Amino acid sequence: MINALRGMKDTISPTSEIYAHIIETCTKIAQNYGFSFIETPILEETALFKRSVGESSDIVGKEMYQFIDKGENDVCLRPEGTAGVVRAFIQQKFDKAGGVRRFFYHGPMFRYERPQKGRLRQFHQFGAETFGEGSVREDATIILMLKAIFESLGIGYTLEINSLGCPACMPLYKLKLVQFLETLDGLCEDCQRRKLTNPIRVLDCKNEHCKILLADAPLIVEHLCSTCKEDFATLRSILDQFNVAYVVNPKLVRGLDYYSKTAFEFVSNEIGAQSAIAGGGRYDRLVEFLDGKPTFGVGFAMGIERLMELVKMPEVKREGYYIGALCEEAKSVVYNLVIQKRETSKVLTQYEPKSLKSHLSNADKNYVKFCVCIGEDELSKGVVWVKDLESKEEKMIKLENF
Repeated sequence: MINALRGMKDTISPTSEIYAHIIETCTKIAQNYGFSFIETPILEETALFKRSVGESSDIVGKEMYQFIDKGENDVCLRPEGTAGVVRAFIQQKFDKAGGVRRFFYHGPMFRYERPQKGRLRQFHQFGAETFGEGSVREDATIILMLKAIFESLGIGYTLEINSLGCPACMPLYKLKLVQFLETLDGLCEDCQRRKLTNPIRVLDCKNEHCKILLADAPLIVEHLCSTCKEDFATLRSILDQFNVAYVVNPKLVRGLDYYSKTAFEFVSNEIGAQSAIAGGGRYDRLVEFLDGKPTFGVGFAMGIERLMELVKMPEVKREGYYIGALCEEAKSVVYNLVIQKRETSKVLTQYEPKSLKSHLSNADKNYVKFCVCIGEDELSKGVVWVKDLESKEEKMIKLENF
């Protein structure tokens, strides 16, 4: 027997209903906020992610599904969504056209990492990106949109925010951080590597010994330039105005190299260990890194699998029809009725004749509102038998009226 690959799962009912509910909820709210749908290819050039995500990241260094295709192209399955959206933005020359553009996306991503609860090798993300808007109010809007999504899904969270500075203050801070790191002995292998490639990633280390060593590390929020300080203060003011509870986490960094200024994570305590369920921030240099015209950017991504066990599903209402035949002679009438009724309603059926009890059982299992049956008596009278499975009312209706 051939099974699904490790870390890759089928999504079938009832899990598929939860997945669809999350996507539908996120889509509706994103559209309310002025975002339009974009779909990018699952397969991209490897260089796209090396240049955007950064070779210092674990994603590029350890986790990409990368291979040489039959045309000798170095390609990989997308490990995240932002880089592909930025590539499309530049390829369509939107960077040269100017103005503000907002996109949302959803779909599968791929990372070769150790599968665990809420973390798969093929997983799904919903994300949104805004281009061309430099105001920190857009950062706040992105956070407010996520707040609306989680509240609609009935998911509790803690919001953590930080500022990563800008090209005016980040280099000086990195220099000071590296000087501090040089005084430490016993940093883990990953931190030793990150110290040389992207030192602020050291602050994100999950190693308990490293956490102790880094307790007194200099913090970026203490080294922000006046512009970054002002933007961060404005962000907090807007969140306060709209009653968004948050915690300033001065050691919060993003796992990707292209972020600057605002960084945020929505964290849940309901998945076992405290875990991020969404994260994002500002990336004003990414479009330029990928050879586009310098363009402001800010966005987020959320992991759908991590949300699925947290979602409070709305009460399911019975809807649609189940139509079945009670005898061989009724099969063609039932089939014609099913096809006609599907023009306006959800209709389920079984082609072979069954007992009334069996049809009622199937209708109830599928949570339809009406069970409709036709047998010899109904055929002779030109009627259908209908039972409302909510009110339990039964009646006969003329075939042409039904």
